[in-house]
Amino acid sequence: MVDVSEKAMTTRIARAEAFIEMHPDTLQMIVNGEHHKGDVFAVARIAGIQGAKQTSTLIPLCHPLMLSKVEVSFEVQPEQNRVRIESLCKLTGQTGVEMEALTAASVTALTLFDMCKAVDKTMTITGIRVLEKQGGKSGHFKADS
Repeated sequence: MVDVSEKAMTTRIARAEAFIEMHPDTLQMIVNGEHHKGDVFAVARIAGIQGAKQTSTLIPLCHPLMLSKVEVSFEVQPEQNRVRIESLCKLTGQTGVEMEALTAASVTALTLFDMCKAVDKTMTITGIRVLEKQGGKSGHFKADS
């Protein structure tokens, strides 16, 4: 692991996104709350938050972090038959939270896939990326739209 002990404590924020594409009927079932497993979005949100908190056990050499905020939100995009997932991770610390934000978005998408795979085997997960990063020596990064 990289030694971050000499780095300044700063507020660090990262946002990431992922997309899960699916059959229109599957998307409608989720939106209408008609899935036999219950509230798919609620379960996936909790999974994403848990994923962010477990990043250092999943990704070798990641520092265990004391996250002060993890947020997962959904944007249903029916015209593209997909759900856009956005995660936000925040802390005051000596290292960034990009990996936690990426893990949150990824685990959320994987959970949506897992919960719906019995009704739609055609789903695809795409576009996992960092949208924004703030704090630390490298400053502010914002991805192109």
